[in-house]
Amino acid sequence: MFCNHELEVSVIIPVYNGGENFRRCLSALANTTPSPFEIIVAADGDTDGSWLIAREFGTQVVRTNTRSGPAVARNLGACFAQGEILFFVDADVVVRPDAISQVVSTFKREPDLAALIGSYDDAPDATNFLSQYRNLLHHYVHQSGCEEASTFWGACGAIRREVFLEVEGFDDSYRQASIEDIELGYRLKQAGYKIRLNKALQVKHLKRWEVGSLLKADFYYRALPWTELIWRDRLLINDLNLQVSNRLSIVLVFGLLIAVVAAFWWPEFLAIALGICMALLFLNLPVYRFFWRKRGIRFALQVIPWHWFYYFYSGLAFIIGTARHQLRQWDWIKTSSSKFV
Repeated sequence: MFCNHELEVSVIIPVYNGGENFRRCLSALANTTPSPFEIIVAADGDTDGSWLIAREFGTQVVRTNTRSGPAVARNLGACFAQGEILFFVDADVVVRPDAISQVVSTFKREPDLAALIGSYDDAPDATNFLSQYRNLLHHYVHQSGCEEASTFWGACGAIRREVFLEVEGFDDSYRQASIEDIELGYRLKQAGYKIRLNKALQVKHLKRWEVGSLLKADFYYRALPWTELIWRDRLLINDLNLQVSNRLSIVLVFGLLIAVVAAFWWPEFLAIALGICMALLFLNLPVYRFFWRKRGIRFALQVIPWHWFYYFYSGLAFIIGTARHQLRQWDWIKTSSSKFV
């Protein structure tokens, strides 16, 4: 049981060349009621003077000499924090005025709570299709997830300082914005700590996604390392992006691909491909209904091929990541066996 008297919230923001989005992030935090106990900006080797913008807003600034990644920056900020609650916020999100009160009230309401996370809102800032699709999908996944959360989220996540220090913070071997927050959440759960998904705690994402940046982030910085984490901990949780429906959709997408290729030689496979398409549509109907409600039928129809493509490259990453894991295991076994020859 944690003590909840005088809950003071330390906001920690890692930033690397944050630009105008970072200024908007700080402006929003300046308008929260109540105000946070302190705001600590961890400038991660920035070259655009982001740390000077932070100084304009009267925040405490700590700096790294070279770019080391958000995990290192967040850990550095946490070292200087004095508040009982560490509230991690990304430099490209805008919090709502009640963000601090949402954090405080959730921890007060649940004295045994170790950490909480929020979600993106349903009004992404960038107007291009990919940004709207990607951020709205993230919103949908979190809003339909279990409130008894299975992981942590660094873009909008709070944790008791004593718990954070006990589990030794983020794994600083992640040198890019990757799954360092998910990995922290796994360790928290394994240690028996409780994480809450507060669906009312929402932030606006300002990032503009393009094809290259989206695929690079999803494939290299999320899907591949997440596969390694799953094999490391032997943990496949039925929540958020890992729900059974998502896993089944991946299998169906690969089945669809095989059926389409086979149809070039055996036309009867077109009927199988059509059946798989119908199954995919039915399985993901709640997602497409959500997009229809939010952005209309044309937008929802645009989402479908991108969503199936997402299942394809996520599945491909899992296959590659699993193969890499098995190869490392075999190398370890061979190396260990040779020592006894």
